[in-house]
Amino acid sequence: MFQDEARFGRISQSKRCWCPKPIRPVCPTMVCQEYTYAYGAVSIADGHWDSLILPNTNTVCMQIFLDEIASRYSDDRIVLVLDGAGWHKEGELKVPENMRLLHLPPYSPELNPVENIWEEIREKGFDNKVFSSLEALEEQLLHSLKHLEDHPEITSSIAGWPWIISAISI
Repeated sequence: MFQDEARFGRISQSKRCWCPKPIRPVCPTMVCQEYTYAYGAVSIADGHWDSLILPNTNTVCMQIFLDEIASRYSDDRIVLVLDGAGWHKEGELKVPENMRLLHLPPYSPELNPVENIWEEIREKGFDNKVFSSLEALEEQLLHSLKHLEDHPEITSSIAGWPWIISAISI
């Protein structure tokens, strides 16, 4: 499985949108310093997506996420590929018995397919939207994450990179 976390906030992204001539589209924007964080992991072999919405990116929240993934796949042995963020350090985390952590090289987010899943979520669920509250943003995030959990074929098409598939099928 590959793992990553992403920050979602009430700062909206204005993107191009279509509307018939001569109408000019109106895209509201907002700048607000409220954020929440999504933790996600994708199984490259079958596209299963697991995620949690947590209030911070720190060791405590990472521990919650690791424990949740380990319990969801209690009968499996998991190699969790992740970046080198400070809260991913094994000395501070209690890595579950059925899990091993494998760190990507420093400064290489392009090697983590979960980065592309975050782009998909932002594009489909957050562009040209303004949220009245952090709870409204979290509701939209929950809907987007749940949609991916229910449709592993989507995450498989995004994260199933040929070089990874060939490496795990040896």
